[in-house]
Amino acid sequence: MKSHHSGRRPPRIGDDPLFRRVLLGVVLFFVAVIIVAPLAVIGVQAFSKGLPYFAAAIAEPDTLHAIMLTVLTALIAVPINTAFGIAAAWAITKHDFVGKRLLTILIEIPFSVSPIVAGVAYLFVYGLQGLFGPALESAGTKIMFALPGIVLASMFVTAPFVARELIPLMQAQGRDLEEAATSLGASAWRTFFSVTLPNIKWALLYGVVLCNSRVMGEFGAVSVVSGNIRGQTNTLPLHIELLYHDYDAVGSFAAASILATLALVTLVVKVALERQGAGRSNRPATLAGNDKLSEVKP
Repeated sequence: MKSHHSGRRPPRIGDDPLFRRVLLGVVLFFVAVIIVAPLAVIGVQAFSKGLPYFAAAIAEPDTLHAIMLTVLTALIAVPINTAFGIAAAWAITKHDFVGKRLLTILIEIPFSVSPIVAGVAYLFVYGLQGLFGPALESAGTKIMFALPGIVLASMFVTAPFVARELIPLMQAQGRDLEEAATSLGASAWRTFFSVTLPNIKWALLYGVVLCNSRVMGEFGAVSVVSGNIRGQTNTLPLHIELLYHDYDAVGSFAAASILATLALVTLVVKVALERQGAGRSNRPATLAGNDKLSEVKP
């Protein structure tokens, strides 16, 4: 005799249609109010005086300098943090050493420290009255209120992005493939480029995209170390605030639209990378790794 309970699954939280509608409504309301509305206001205000005014606001010399300084900072900070993230992930996941746990904690520190606090700390290290300030001044090297200080502050706040994307993935992959490649006679560099890098490329690109987005949008730490000098040390986020304080609301929103566009592009790239990662072969890691190992055999 068939059981009355056969084919029935236990009820789950949220199965009630009314509950689902209310939950979805709450989520959509917060998304509309907190995310969509501000982005829409930026676009509307940026073009409120027409396209010619928008173009003129973007072409204004100080705005162009802020854009170029922001791009230059990203071009310096992102590759350095990428190299650091790869090295840190490799050291933590592929080697055993004293202080490994401490190193992992130190890499995560920028996520728990306020960017403004980081900027002030850099002042006390590299400023004129700081630890290395007098030596740097006597050598004619300027760190604070110049490009080097902006790059350092940006590197601090974005240091964990690449590493935190790679470490969990490389821990899950283990060391077997690298050890097998080494046993086949591959050098450390060939093992990295032929075995490790192909297995982490999507996570690496994901971390780089997030790092670049944060560098271009960083405000707190850069505002302390840059000096906010118009046309010299103002990055785009700082220039947006300066325009707003000058009561140039349309110019401020025009400049802000660049960062908003960057955020949307970052989101599109992020989704594309996630799909690329999910679309990879579902073969077991050992089988996929065997293909890579065949490339390093003498």
